Amino acid sequence: MHTDTAIARPAIIGMLTPSSNTVVEPYTSALSWPLFPAVSIHFGRLRVRRIALDGDSDQQFGLEPFLQAADLLMDAKPDIVAWNGTSASWLGFDNDERLCDALKETFGVRSTSAVLSLNRLLDRFNVRRLGLVSPYTADVQDKIIENYRNIGIETVAEAHSDRSDNFSFAELDEETIARMCRDVAKAKPDAIIILCTNMRGPMIAAALESELGIPVMDSVAFTLWGCLDTMGIPMRPLEKFGRIFA
Repeated sequence: MHTDTAIARPAIIGMLTPSSNTVVEPYTSALSWPLFPAVSIHFGRLRVRRIALDGDSDQQFGLEPFLQAADLLMDAKPDIVAWNGTSASWLGFDNDERLCDALKETFGVRSTSAVLSLNRLLDRFNVRRLGLVSPYTADVQDKIIENYRNIGIETVAEAHSDRSDNFSFAELDEETIARMCRDVAKAKPDAIIILCTNMRGPMIAAALESELGIPVMDSVAFTLWGCLDTMGIPMRPLEKFGRIFA
């Protein structure tokens, strides 16, 4: 006798990530595993190799590559699409707002981004004094600090690795990232952000929060948070990964 039992449709999240990123997919899968199979996450890539303040770097983040990558993701029928990259932190927050508007207009899908998700969290946690950890060069870091100052958030301490090759960001080990967080924590910020979705921060954030006594918000984690929050999916199963999920 033949039976054809339908599987309940999961909540499907689509994520766009830089082509040279080796952190987003495995770490997002690890973070979201407690929600599987009710939540299913799928990835598309667009070419990003270098982070700098120049035309060649900026060109990587034009609208057309995003729409091309998102077009392929649409075949998986996602409920939401997220840009899992932090480019708007130095290019300007309105970059991601325009991207989300274009995704909605073109594909009729809800959308968010790493930076827009972070900014919602900073508001919810009432963060006004920020500790900033990134792998970027000093000029990129300065631009990020300026953009947050313009929305009333002062960076009271920062640490950066002075790198521009996107692939190399993932080569920073967890102990190095933890040491950078401990250094900026000395200024007593309201929260620390690990700003780069190719940085290995997701699995150390919770332990650092316990050690330092303040929220530590990792980019891969808060991009996932933004998707789940927008979709109204309970996150309590993920609370072991940090305060943002509690």
